[in-house]
Amino acid sequence: MANPKLLGGKVRAVRRRSGMTQADLARRLGISASYLNMIERDRRPLSAPLLIKLAGVLPLDLKNFSGEQDEHLLSDAMEVFGDPVFDRDELVNVEVRDFVSHHPAVARAVLNLYRAYRDSRESVESLASQLADEHDPSHVAHHRQPSEEVHDLIDRFGNYFPELEEGARELRSRAQLDQLDVFPGLAEYLSRTHQTDVFIRTVSEMGNIVRRYEPAEQRLTLSEALRRGSRNFNVAYVVGLLEQSDAIDRIVSDPVLTNDASRAMGRVALANYYAAAVLMPYTAFLEAAQAERYDIDLLGHRFRTSFEQVVHRLTTLGRPGAEGIRLHVVRTDIAGNISKRFSSSGMRFARFSGACSRWHVFSAFLTPGRFRVGLSRMPDGTTFFEVARTMSKESRGYHSRPGIQAISLGCEVSSAREMVYADGIDVDNLEAARKIGVTCRLCNRLDCEDRAFPPLESPLEVDERVRGVSFYTPADMPSQTPGQIPGQTPGQTPGATD
Repeated sequence: MANPKLLGGKVRAVRRRSGMTQADLARRLGISASYLNMIERDRRPLSAPLLIKLAGVLPLDLKNFSGEQDEHLLSDAMEVFGDPVFDRDELVNVEVRDFVSHHPAVARAVLNLYRAYRDSRESVESLASQLADEHDPSHVAHHRQPSEEVHDLIDRFGNYFPELEEGARELRSRAQLDQLDVFPGLAEYLSRTHQTDVFIRTVSEMGNIVRRYEPAEQRLTLSEALRRGSRNFNVAYVVGLLEQSDAIDRIVSDPVLTNDASRAMGRVALANYYAAAVLMPYTAFLEAAQAERYDIDLLGHRFRTSFEQVVHRLTTLGRPGAEGIRLHVVRTDIAGNISKRFSSSGMRFARFSGACSRWHVFSAFLTPGRFRVGLSRMPDGTTFFEVARTMSKESRGYHSRPGIQAISLGCEVSSAREMVYADGIDVDNLEAARKIGVTCRLCNRLDCEDRAFPPLESPLEVDERVRGVSFYTPADMPSQTPGQIPGQTPGQTPGATD
């Protein structure tokens, strides 16, 4: 249950939207109007029984009263108000917290307004750049990125979609799939049920395409460059498009997806989810993950799936009563462009600005193909256990040069021992954790040698006579970890862990 002090404003907002007075609502709840007034002013707590009764009186979505959604909204608002455009207003954290807790609907409106401002600014900058280069300016982006809206959709559902899980279970039963050799069963099922045949073609025939599904010709063509696990995944993906279209359409009708491009990308993400559920059935995968202590490579061998597919599936184990570890995942390229993110662990990711360069996911690029493990500690003291490694797309031959990305999987430190990667790590020594933040503007660590911008609540002070370890680090502030190699987790040897 969320902190009761944060619920008064929500009760008042729902009541007003329903056109009810305090006296009307109090009478239907069986309490006095004065007591309801105190609840709405956060002078009295909203008990669980009263919240349930409230849900029976008003058109109330109990999800909107969850503390987790409050924290997401607060985190986004803190990042937005950390933009230098607000520097002159001299806002402090407590003012932002009060604003979000008492006026959540207005806070969301401010976030939408800020997104529009950012989109407009980026469009202007893009247009100016194109005009300067004498290019055609007609393709300037003017709306929020579909990938961001899909991330929000996945967050909204907690990355768990029971309809798709049930559909995957039914498919495995109907197709009688052999876990050791899934491809023949999937291909035969696709041919028998949907009259669609599967063909494998050479790279020279397929070019840059690895999967082409042609409904009119009832043909699915896959590139020979796809490994066995990826072939299985792509066939299951097409089955998902064919058999789960109604469920997928219901999910992507969520108002968080505001345009056709976002809904199309959402369908892709949900068909991918279904494919993963087919290849890694929920119960069997959860039991294997717990038995093998979340060993990603071993789970990949057992279920014939890729490293990234296993990592993503581990974040979907949210079935009530049969949950896995609450995890977060982030995928980025070497330039810091985040292309995948999800968190059920409590980790917060930057949505409007650059990420903290001290995250373990960025260290993975220093030792490609090897695991980087360690502890990360946020400014508020919350500590996470992190596992990061680089990965590359499947090569299509000698002249193919797939880019390298890094992916990080993490959990709250209290769950670290459930993962095999914590062996040999002193997870009780929280002081040895690498000190990280969400983004520089929201991080108050003034002794950070990697700081790229001044923190929101500490005005920039420049002394042209003295230079500290960072331009934004006071010259007279000693480091909290003398002798530490930048980017190295204290208490561990330099480099990576195999």
